[in-house]
Amino acid sequence: VQLQASGGGLVQAGGSLNLSCAASTRTFSGFAMGWFRQTPGKEREFVASITWSDARTYYAGSVKGRFTISRDNSKNTMYLQMTSLKPEDTAVYTCASSRTTSAGVWSMYSYRGQGTLVTVSS
Repeated sequence: VQLQASGGGLVQAGGSLNLSCAASTRTFSGFAMGWFRQTPGKEREFVASITWSDARTYYAGSVKGRFTISRDNSKNTMYLQMTSLKPEDTAVYTCASSRTTSAGVWSMYSYRGQGTLVTVSS
């Protein structure tokens, strides 16, 4: 069971960045996948999640309208399209998979990938 996140980098405020999370088949059979982010000294924050069966999406208020989560079942991959980026979006973004929920609760996501760093300069 592996999750591989990619796509992080440095971008100016107002810019865009696309993250990807490639999952193994077994992980992909879960209920939902999500993105979380964390900056040093702060608690991990829910960003967005999506269910596999019907692609229902959920967003944190801080990113709603700017970020779009999607998935491609044929490629076992989840995406996070980030637009209108702000310096406060700077964080390590981690993808994770849950067998039971699409809620934004980190502890309910059993499978977790390594993070990818997103840095937004002002």
